[in-house]
Amino acid sequence: MNSNCNNKQPNASTCFVCGRDNPIGLKMQFYDDGNDTVQSDLTPDERYQGYPGIVHGGILASILDEVVGRVAMIGDHHRFMMTVNLKVQYRHPVEINTPITAIGKVVKIKGRIGKAIGQVILPDGTIACDAELTLADMPSEIASQSRIDSLGWQVDPD
Repeated sequence: MNSNCNNKQPNASTCFVCGRDNPIGLKMQFYDDGNDTVQSDLTPDERYQGYPGIVHGGILASILDEVVGRVAMIGDHHRFMMTVNLKVQYRHPVEINTPITAIGKVVKIKGRIGKAIGQVILPDGTIACDAELTLADMPSEIASQSRIDSLGWQVDPD
């Protein structure tokens, strides 16, 4: 992991990507650099394959959606933005049981709209896929305190 990304971000209880209690989830953990970058390392196993031996593209898109969307939380773990537009470019297949690094980076956040980019990187430095996201502040009726409380939103110990 990038040594600059050492601020651990919260996880939810049942989220598919970060949920600590989701039995079929990825259980990813995210760290930011306090400035503009979020990173996570994981090794997807056979539960997440599409073609035999290859991680499903939808799983990679989910990983990118989460790591890139979390750039809005740098400095404020309760700033929830949602994806308005996700553009993924698949460049290289990811074999199951291969360690990958997912990185999200702020392009700009102005007012309630943001732009960010991300990559999934293989151990040899090859970019497996990348993404561009447009983000918008989550509507207040969705990001209500009762819904946030039901997330089980907390920073888990390493």
